[in-house]
Formats: sequence, structure tokens, C-alpha cells
Amino acid sequence: MTQRFEPKILCFCCQWCSYAAADLAGSMRMQYPTNVHILKVPCTGRVDINHILKAFEVGADGVFLSGCLLGDCHYLEGNYFATTRVKRAKQILQSIGIDPARVEMFYNSSGMGPQFAQCCTEFTERIRQLGPLRKKAPQPQAAAAA
Repeated sequence: MTQRFEPKILCFCCQWCSYAAADLAGSMRMQYPTNVHILKVPCTGRVDINHILKAFEVGADGVFLSGCLLGDCHYLEGNYFATTRVKRAKQILQSIGIDPARVEMFYNSSGMGPQFAQCCTEFTERIRQLGPLRKKAPQPQAAAAA
């Protein structure tokens, strides 16, 4: 019997809208995958490309940002900055041979609990279809010539 792959997914959630949407989903007892680990941030605009890439380095199979609806950011343009960074992270991942579909940006207002749960479910299924993110094994060091 083969075991089903359960991806490790990190979600950077803005505290104003998306985290509230996640809370609403929980209050409504909506089901979404438990392997989505939420990290609350003041604004998705504070998430740097390095944070996204580091998540993959330490074992995430997929990363997504969930921010305020475009035009409704509490910090005016933070979600636009995040959208640009996610696009750049996709380019970087592709250049190093990692499927760019492993990173995504979603927009959820505080009243969008069901939509937040759907984003988590659909993204998890996407990553499950892609399979585990395998890291290359370290290459053995060549023996020094005597």
C-alpha cells in the first residue's frame, strides 16, 4: 500500500484580511488541509523574495501569500508589492529548475472565509499533483591529490 503524499505548505497571511478570513473559515467549521501552515504577517508587502525562497530551502513543497483584495490594502500598496515579488520568485524558481506553480498569490478579504478555505484546498491539490520537492543530494568532495 502506497502512502499518499502530503505536501508541506507555508501560507504568509496578512493580519488584516486574509488572517481574518482564515479565522472566519475556522469559525464556520470549514475544512481545509491541515498541512497548510499559516504565518501571520503585518502585510504581504513585508514578505521578501528571500522569505519565499528560504521556505523552500527549509523543506516547504509549496508557498503562497494571501493578502487583502487589490485596492483594499491597509498599507495602500503592500499587496501590489507582494504580487510583483511573487512573480519574480516564480522566475527565480523556474531558472533553477523548480516548477513556478509551487508559489502563488491569493487575495481574500476578511469576509471570505469559504474562499480562503478553497484557496488552501486547491493549492494543496496543485502541490500534491506536482509531487514532493526533491533536493539534490550533496555531491561528495573529490579526494585531494596527494
